[in-house]
Amino acid sequence: MEIADSVLDLVGNTPLVRMPQVAGHLACPVVVKLELMNPGGSSKDRPAVAMIDAAEREGLLKPGGTIVEPTSGNTGVGLAIVAAQRGYRCVFVMTDKVAEEKVQLLRAYGAEVVVCPVAVPPEDPESYYSTAERLVNEIPGAFRPNQYHNPVNPQSHFDHTGPEIWRQTDGKVTHFVAGAGTGGTLTGVGQYLKAVNPDVQIVAADPEGSVYSGGSGRPYLVEGVGEDFWPDTYDPEIIDQVIAVSDLDSFSMARRVAQDEGILLGGSCGTAIAAALRLAEGLTADDLVVVLAPDSGRGYLSKVFNDDWMEGFGFIPATGGVSVADVVGTKAEHEAPELIYVNPDATARDAVLLMRKNGVSQMPVAKNDMPLAAAEVMGSVNELRLMEAAFADHSVLDRPVEEVMGPSLPTIGIGQSIESVVELLDTTGALLVLDGGRPRTVISRTDVLNHLSPDTGI
Repeated sequence: MEIADSVLDLVGNTPLVRMPQVAGHLACPVVVKLELMNPGGSSKDRPAVAMIDAAEREGLLKPGGTIVEPTSGNTGVGLAIVAAQRGYRCVFVMTDKVAEEKVQLLRAYGAEVVVCPVAVPPEDPESYYSTAERLVNEIPGAFRPNQYHNPVNPQSHFDHTGPEIWRQTDGKVTHFVAGAGTGGTLTGVGQYLKAVNPDVQIVAADPEGSVYSGGSGRPYLVEGVGEDFWPDTYDPEIIDQVIAVSDLDSFSMARRVAQDEGILLGGSCGTAIAAALRLAEGLTADDLVVVLAPDSGRGYLSKVFNDDWMEGFGFIPATGGVSVADVVGTKAEHEAPELIYVNPDATARDAVLLMRKNGVSQMPVAKNDMPLAAAEVMGSVNELRLMEAAFADHSVLDRPVEEVMGPSLPTIGIGQSIESVVELLDTTGALLVLDGGRPRTVISRTDVLNHLSPDTGI
């Protein structure tokens, strides 16, 4: 009888499939390896099993122990499945960027989840890396698989994923494309494929802003791919090319594949497929591109596949009528529409001078330089609030902005309707406009009036 002894025996041997609707126009065949067919729904099942097996062999994880790991969700699910089979406790650390359903999914497997802010550097005590390290030190019998530095991660792909691709393509694969997260998949598969055929090209698909494509690690919204540091599990010598993909292209591709191919994939799968199609445009019928799609889209229903979320972050327009983009366009005719903001460590006096210089009465407070991520906006300042505070205590003007700032401005997507703008401005003085997931400018009631009545001279 064909009956597996446990769900762990079902990890691997995922299928390849063509995309006739999305890639059928290309001379070069592009096929997708569907890692969502793993029992945990992602490619992370592979290293999860391998890392726990190795830890048990080496005595690093003992019966009744606790698995602690920072994760965007998929590695946590893989580890949680192993833990359920073998009686371990799980504590996972996630950033507040991940979809809420991912948190709930891990809890459904019996795991404990700690959520940390995403807009902090790795060395910050509140980062999810630092928090995981603290928990490992605090919890007796804790073991951290450390997927970013554990050599078993890429080894699992060398041992299994790479040979599967070689066998499934009858050795005809010429290009392998995958997202660059921990780098384990690219490194392991790449090492194997180059061992059997040195001419195979290994291509990393990377979010714009990630270190792999020359960025600083920020800002981008796509989950589970890209980094702000260089993991030990990423071997740059294996990579022949890195293709940077925007959040907009990643999410649009994931939605397109779902609607045109009937395959529900995650946002980072959109990153990989967008890169693969871009690559394949310059190839021929003699080539064969294999792109690894790491997970299912079911973990992103509240974000990538939610029209309200996509509209709110400026990824898709609302249907019909005047939009925020029209208001921003009118504003650009009168003044530069670029975002005016202040860093949290600047003084309140600096903020006042900046507002006077640019003729604005309020502005966001945000970390880092442009382009910003929405998560890097910390609050806002306005002249009225600062005037009232300075009147009560003149020394306020010499204090850091983060000590005197107010709440963040409400946000609106650049494609949303002007009706939404008017409704929001009924209770607030200004809105922060998001375009492609990034803050672009601030619009006020005056900007809306200028657009609606351009001849009033306001």
